[in-house]
This record gives sequence, structure tokens and C-alpha cells, in this order.
Amino acid sequence: MPEKTLRNNAHCSIPDDPEQSINRFIIVAAKRARQLQSGARPALPTSSKKPTVIAMEEVRRGLVKYELLTKEQMDAVPGHHGPE
Repeated sequence: MPEKTLRNNAHCSIPDDPEQSINRFIIVAAKRARQLQSGARPALPTSSKKPTVIAMEEVRRGLVKYELLTKEQMDAVPGHHGPE
């Protein structure tokens, strides 16, 4: 019976940073994936062609910079209508 090989799912792991929520990770990775789809260059050398996989790895390694906006800053963003 052949041995079962384990797959490395490191590219799918979510950071254990208590300051960072899963939702924030997903939103930042999704926005980065859109940038990659639009022609942005990856910040890492990678063998993957999938923008989502590349984006998740970049976010997991802390290579994607973002800032948290206050409610007042969000209200000032054009097109943002706030919670409904």
C-alpha cells in the first residue's frame, strides 16, 4: 500500500496575528488579487499563476500594506454609503 503524501497548504493558511481578523485578511487579499489581475507585478517570486494564491501569500507574509479607516474617513470615501 503506497504511503499517503501530505499536501503543503501553507499558501492557504491565515495568519495567527490577534490584531488581524480573518475578514480583514480576505478583503486585503481580494483587493491585492484584483491588482494582480490588472497587471501589477507580484512582490514574491512564485511558480503559481493564480492571482488569489499569490495575493494570499503576500498578505500572509506582510508584504501588502493597508490602513484601517475610521468611520468618518469611510463616510468621506466617494461611493461609500455606510451601513444600510
